[in-house]
Amino acid sequence: MKAAQVQGLTVDQLVEKYRELSARHGRAIEAGNHKAANRDFGVIVAINKELRSRGIEAHRELFKLLNDPEPGTRCWAATDVLEFAPREGEQVLAELAKVPRSLVGLTAEMTLRQWKAGEYKPG
Repeated sequence: MKAAQVQGLTVDQLVEKYRELSARHGRAIEAGNHKAANRDFGVIVAINKELRSRGIEAHRELFKLLNDPEPGTRCWAATDVLEFAPREGEQVLAELAKVPRSLVGLTAEMTLRQWKAGEYKPG
């Protein structure tokens, strides 16, 4: 899927594609396969922007993914809800940051650190 294709999807389809791609991205990061992870990155960002453009109710659909079994999905969702639900996003990122020797956990830790320092701007 290309980033430009997200506009034609329903909110439910966007959330499902976000879940699928963020899970795959997280698994690729953990496996050290950055090429595969990079293929999904832009589409995940585009989906988040599309959800945001459709209003807060559409964007809040990412809450469903905060308890997803995939750490990559939880990390992406927690990061993307920080702007409207900082407590929930911070909690998930903190939990992920505790996972030893996890690159997704390291990402969560760094995001949380930047967020608390006022250096992370969701977008």
